[in-house]
Amino acid sequence: MKKRTAFPMATTTAFPFSLIPLLSSLLILTSASQTDSDLLLTFKSSIQDPMNSLSTWANSNTSLTNPCNWVGITCTQTSPPSVLSLTLEGLNLSGEISPSICKLPYLSHLSLANNLFNKPIPLHLSQCTALETLNLSSNLIWGTVPDQISLFTSLKALDLSSNKLQGQIPPGLSSLNRLQVLNLGKNSFSGEVPSGVGNLSELLLLDLSDNLFLMSEIPQEIGQLEKLKQLFLQRSSFYGGIPDSFLGLHGLEVLDLSQNNLTGNIPLGFGSVMAKLVSFDVSQNRLSGTFPTEVCYGKRLIYLSLHTNLFSGLISDSIQECLKLERFQVQNNGFFGDFPDGLWSLPNLKLMRAENNRFSGEIPTSISMAARLEQVQIDNNSFTGRLPQGLGAISSMYRFSASLNRFYGNLPENFFDSPVMSIINLSHNSLSGQIPELRKCRKLVSLSLADNSFTGEIPPSLAELPVLTYIDLSNNNLSGMIPLGLQNLKLALFNVSFNQLSGRVPFSLISGLPASFLQGNPELCGPGLANSCPDERPRTRSGRPTHLTTVLISVAFAVGIMSVIAGFFVMYRSLRKRSYSGYWKSAFFCPLGITEQDLEMGLDEKNAVGSGELGRIHVIQLPGGEFVAVKKLMNTGVLSWKVLKTEIKTLAKVRHRNIVKLLGFCYSEDSILLIYEFVQMGSLGDVMHRSDSPLEWTTRLRIAIEAAQGLAYLHKDYVPHLLHRNIKSKNILLDKDYEAKLTDFGLDRIVGESAYQSAVSFQPSSCIYMAPEHGNSKKATEQMDVYSFGVVLLELITGRQAEQPESEDSVDVVKWVRRKINMRDGAFQVMDPKISNSYHQDMLGALEIALNCISIMPEKRPTMLEALASCIRKMKGYANWLSPTLPFYVR
Repeated sequence: MKKRTAFPMATTTAFPFSLIPLLSSLLILTSASQTDSDLLLTFKSSIQDPMNSLSTWANSNTSLTNPCNWVGITCTQTSPPSVLSLTLEGLNLSGEISPSICKLPYLSHLSLANNLFNKPIPLHLSQCTALETLNLSSNLIWGTVPDQISLFTSLKALDLSSNKLQGQIPPGLSSLNRLQVLNLGKNSFSGEVPSGVGNLSELLLLDLSDNLFLMSEIPQEIGQLEKLKQLFLQRSSFYGGIPDSFLGLHGLEVLDLSQNNLTGNIPLGFGSVMAKLVSFDVSQNRLSGTFPTEVCYGKRLIYLSLHTNLFSGLISDSIQECLKLERFQVQNNGFFGDFPDGLWSLPNLKLMRAENNRFSGEIPTSISMAARLEQVQIDNNSFTGRLPQGLGAISSMYRFSASLNRFYGNLPENFFDSPVMSIINLSHNSLSGQIPELRKCRKLVSLSLADNSFTGEIPPSLAELPVLTYIDLSNNNLSGMIPLGLQNLKLALFNVSFNQLSGRVPFSLISGLPASFLQGNPELCGPGLANSCPDERPRTRSGRPTHLTTVLISVAFAVGIMSVIAGFFVMYRSLRKRSYSGYWKSAFFCPLGITEQDLEMGLDEKNAVGSGELGRIHVIQLPGGEFVAVKKLMNTGVLSWKVLKTEIKTLAKVRHRNIVKLLGFCYSEDSILLIYEFVQMGSLGDVMHRSDSPLEWTTRLRIAIEAAQGLAYLHKDYVPHLLHRNIKSKNILLDKDYEAKLTDFGLDRIVGESAYQSAVSFQPSSCIYMAPEHGNSKKATEQMDVYSFGVVLLELITGRQAEQPESEDSVDVVKWVRRKINMRDGAFQVMDPKISNSYHQDMLGALEIALNCISIMPEKRPTMLEALASCIRKMKGYANWLSPTLPFYVR
């Protein structure tokens, strides 16, 4: 009996059990904010935060003890408040997602998008049963979607896009009957799409795009989703037909089925039942049949794309009822008959693509009503008539391509008046008359008027168009001389063959261009042509010096006298400098153990390792044994000591693993010494062209990404934002592990703009890295840095120096690549032959990025962040050496 005393039943039975729920509720209410902060700090401790974005998450600061004041936290309006939402997007976070967040009782929104979580989806997330929104998009999450996903019964939005998820789409998703948004795009799901997706009756958006391994028919059950507004199934290997059940999607606004393997017809009545359709894209499939004439039934269509299918037949005039239509794409089909006149005057139309069909008819004068039209491509049809004056009135037009048609007559005088016109292709028509002057379209990149009947001279105004790169005037009746000014353009193509041109061809237009581009002009003369031009002789027949020789001798004598005077002046300045008391001022940003005088005395010819546009570089050993690089600049006197010190401090605060550290500087009345960390291997430009150690492709790729990381940091992350202004392979240094570090950034802030411009423009090798708009722009831009990076990327791909050594066929790397890629298999011809063929596919991806970066039009170039992201996305298989702290925007 005594054993019963170990369990005092009287004590427990005496406790009033009815009070337990009440006490539990009081406990939650009184301690919610405290427990929430503890749970959040536990979550923080499990992740890596290299940007210190969660610095406010701490209990030590009394003003921030309430988690509702922390970054990314939203709380309820109750008293006391509880955590309702956790949004930590784009903060470069990685590590583990702690289960502690699922203990937040009121958490309904969780978004960790645009980070670097490199794990499978944690199973413990299924415990977050109150979640209504879960967004893990744009991370590095891999593995399969766990079956426990079916436990999120309250979920309204699930976004797992842009990850590395594999396996089948789990059937358990069909139990999430409250789901309104389901985005599984840009993953590697395989197998068939489960039919249970038709049970998601509340769904507004369904995205299964960019899953190349799905290999599935489109489920008929999708047609049961009556509330669906947006359906994205593009680029996911779907096959079979478009389900007839789609006729039940009355609320659908956006439908994208492009780039699949779909066959058959578009269901009859498709357009008439989808009165709310705004965007319709079934391009690049194998669909057949006639054009769906009812697509504008609701008159709301903005985007229509049917190109690259097997459609045939007429296009109904009802298409002109699409008054909101912005993009019309029916290229690469078999449509025939007259093109609907009403399409040309749609007020919101921006893009018209109808090339490679059998359309006929004329372009009406009413085209001027399409005031927002930007791009017209109607090549390879049977259009006829004259080009109307109304085309020149559209100031937004940047591309007009109508080759292989039957247009005739003169070009309207205002045809080239659009200030943004970039590409004109009217080749293979029957146009005649003179080519109008082109002075207003200063953004023109490509002009092709080949195979017409143009007469007169080549307009000299072509030489005034700063970014003109491609000119094809072949097979016309042009006469006169080739304008001398054209040699100042960076022409990748200049074809004037089979005309009636005469006179001397500028040498730069002969060098590096195929001779066939000049053939068929028997009166042309120049080196390498059938006719040699009369040479200018240096002496007269009597043997006496010509007037030119006399002038040259006089100039040489004057230069000699000036050199002597300059020598005395330099000597005087040097003596005066040495006698000047208190000559140097300095600021060291870390202990160097050396004086200004020691630095000055150490700058001799023995330790000079090179020279840049603004001064020489020396390597000096400090008393402690370390080495530093010292760049000696001329002091232009533009900035005072105080202002200069501020500017250099701004540059010295830049801290990034891919940017050379500025350790200090010294200042005198005529010199500035910049002290940098020493980088062992020298510049990329030097290392690339050492025959004893050619860089492998993986190393080159890593160098490109690291240089891009440094530039992206300057452009985006460092405050104030900085431009480099002088990106080139000589200014990318490599350490002993071949890690890239940018140097010579921001020197314009030290020597002044005018001195910087004159020094850089004086170097021919630097000009190759300069964007075409450099000479016409009043200020530097990020796009100019992007262009320069693109040139460096071309060097890495081709193995060629930016500027080739002087020779008869020398041509810079940009011009050389542009010419090569215009030829058959030219993309493979530009790749460095020292690189194994096994890397060619990856190099093609890099070439695409480089060509985008060196786009003639600045607005067409990516930002540095986008270029960096592309470098990483395009390349496969090298993730093992990528920095673990890559910023979020590189995925």
